[in-house]
Amino acid sequence: MIIRKATSGDTPGIAKVQVNSWRSTYKGMIPNDFLDSLSYDKQEAKWNAFVKNRKMITFIAEDPLQQIIGFAAGGPERTGKYSYENELYAMYMLYPCPISSLYQYNVLTETNI
Repeated sequence: MIIRKATSGDTPGIAKVQVNSWRSTYKGMIPNDFLDSLSYDKQEAKWNAFVKNRKMITFIAEDPLQQIIGFAAGGPERTGKYSYENELYAMYMLYPCPISSLYQYNVLTETNI
């Protein structure tokens, strides 16, 4: 698995991971009509703006075929209530993930995400 900073060319894959993660994770918890209404195009547009914003940062995880299988995104702390400057906004991995949990743990901790 490769972890790297996202570019604007990655936003279709980020959108796919986010939408597919919601659909698989929240099936049976959130109405199917809502999950079915999630749009790759709308999420891609949101991620394009996010990735271009210099105050934000997004990392992606790619499999050996360079398919995006996960991402983590963050930026400035949004409430002003806490002493830290930045926060993690989102972290998604496709499920089932094609890489073992132990390998994921090793890679994520060694890259200091």
